[in-house]
Amino acid sequence: MTRARLTEEEITAGLAGLPDWRREGDAIVRTAETASFPTAILVVDAVAQDAERLEHHPDIDIRWRTLRFVLSTHSAGGLTSLDLTLAALIDEALRAAA
Repeated sequence: MTRARLTEEEITAGLAGLPDWRREGDAIVRTAETASFPTAILVVDAVAQDAERLEHHPDIDIRWRTLRFVLSTHSAGGLTSLDLTLAALIDEALRAAA
């Protein structure tokens, strides 16, 4: 994985495998509802572990059971493979918590 900015074609191809994510400018976004507030926090903790390992940290908004994740590689000025990788790991964390 690199911090090289993805082309539009690479972004489109990457998002094809991430159906719960949508593009918002230079970021990708996903909102998910969990069963409870403690479950939401468990998901955030799992994502935090993955983010630390990747050295790539999402913006996370927690509203009771609802989580909103925003991914962008600010140092690259847009989306990189790190964003797509972390999005897939966030999906895994949400599935595991369900």
